[in-house]
Amino acid sequence: MVTRKVGKYQVGRTIGEGTFAKVKFAQNTETGQSVAMKIMAKSTIMKHRMVDQIRREISIMKIVRHPNIVRLHEVLASRTKIYIILEFVSGGELFDKIVHLGRLSENESRKYFQQLIDAVSHCHSKGVYHRDLKPENLLLDFHGNLKVSDFGLSALPQQEGGLLHTTCGTPNYVAPEVLSQLGYDGATADIWSCGVILYVIMAGHLPFEEIDLPSLYKKINAAEFSSPTWFSPGAKSLLEKILNPNPRTRIGIDSIRKHPWFQKNYIPVNHIEVEEVNLDDIRIAFEGIEDQYVTEQSEISEGGPLIMNAFEMITLSQGLNLSVLFDRGQDYVKRQTRFVSRKPAKVIFSSIEAVAEWMGMKVHARNYKMRLEGVYANKVSQLAAVLEVFEVAPALFMVDVRKAAGDTLEYHKFYKNLCAKLEHIIWRPAEGLANPSLLRTLTC
Repeated sequence: MVTRKVGKYQVGRTIGEGTFAKVKFAQNTETGQSVAMKIMAKSTIMKHRMVDQIRREISIMKIVRHPNIVRLHEVLASRTKIYIILEFVSGGELFDKIVHLGRLSENESRKYFQQLIDAVSHCHSKGVYHRDLKPENLLLDFHGNLKVSDFGLSALPQQEGGLLHTTCGTPNYVAPEVLSQLGYDGATADIWSCGVILYVIMAGHLPFEEIDLPSLYKKINAAEFSSPTWFSPGAKSLLEKILNPNPRTRIGIDSIRKHPWFQKNYIPVNHIEVEEVNLDDIRIAFEGIEDQYVTEQSEISEGGPLIMNAFEMITLSQGLNLSVLFDRGQDYVKRQTRFVSRKPAKVIFSSIEAVAEWMGMKVHARNYKMRLEGVYANKVSQLAAVLEVFEVAPALFMVDVRKAAGDTLEYHKFYKNLCAKLEHIIWRPAEGLANPSLLRTLTC
C-alpha cells in the first residue's frame, strides 16, 4: 500500500487517466480543500514536444477565471513531474448525465446552455477559443452548475487576420469551416459546437452522425439535420441560427443572449475579477528553478488494496442523486461506475482478470490495480479501462472502474457487460438495511 504527499497536498485515488497525464484526487492539508491534481512526467512532455502546448493550456486556464470554468489553483513541479492543481468538480461529466437520463428536459437544457454561453463568452472576451467543446468536456459541480474544462486544444489568434488554421476537435462537434482548412474564426466555430451540444442534451443523440467520415463531413457542411418533435418552436429557431453552415451569417453570442428562448429564466452570472493573474508558478515549473521544487513523499507498506479514507469517501456522494444509485434494474449505466463486494480482495481481482481475458482484452495488473485494453470489431479506436480495488470497511471492498481511452458510449457498453459477468462477486445489501447510505455512495 502506498500513501503519497506532494508538498502540502495529500494524494488519494486516481479519478482520471489519459495518454499523457493522470488526475488524482487530493486534499490541501493546510485548508482541507479538495482538489484535482493533474500529474505529468517531464520526460513524456519533452519526448512528445508538448512543452509549448502544456504551457499554453495552463496559461489560458489562469487567464479565463469564471464561475462556469474549472479553476486552476496553482502549478507545482518536482525534478521529474509537473503538478497542475485544479478545482475538484464532483458531479461528473454532463455526458454521463445524458447517458443516465437519455435526454434532458428543455428547461434544464436551457440552464446548462446559458451557463455554457456565459463561459464561452468570457473566453472570447479574453481572446481565447476552446476548439473542443463537447459534453465530455463539460463538468457539473456539487450544486449542478456547469464547468467548462480541458483547454488542451485552445488557441489565441496569432495569425494574420486573426484566423486559425489547425483542424482539431471532435468531428461530430466541429464547424464546417474548420473542416474546409481555409482558415476560420475561433469564436464562430465555438458557437457551432455550442449548438451541437444544445441539440445533444435535448435530443439524446447527435444531429450529425454517420459511420464514415466523408458522409459525416457532407452532412455537417450542408447542416443536414432534423429536430425531434419535442423541441419547442423557440429551441428550433435558435438551433437553426446557430447550426448555420455559413460562419458569416451564423448568429453571434450577443444575439443568442437576446433570443427569446435563451432569455427565459436567464440570470446573467455575476462575475467580477478581483485578483491579478500570476504566472510565476508556470515559469518555475517549466524553467527548472530547482530551489522552488515541491517535495514528494511516499510511504510503502506491504498488504492488500488501498484503504479509502473518510475525505475521499465523502466526495463520492457529492453532487449525486443518491435515490437512484443502487438501482441496477435499469438498462443504462450510471456515471458512477463502481460496485462493492464482500469477497476477499484476491478473489475479486482474479475474477475480474478472468472475465476481462474472456472478453478478449489485454490485462496489465499490479498492486490491486488493473488496466484493460481491447479493440472492438469495426472500431478504429482502442478502448481502455482502469480498475482499482479499495477497502472501504472491514471485509467490504469497492471496485472503481473508469475509462482511460476510447469512445464513452463503448465504455458504458463494456462496463455493463463486465458487471453482468461479475454477478457472483457483486454484493447487494438486503432490503431494509438499517444504514444503506454508505452502499449507495459506493455503488453505481
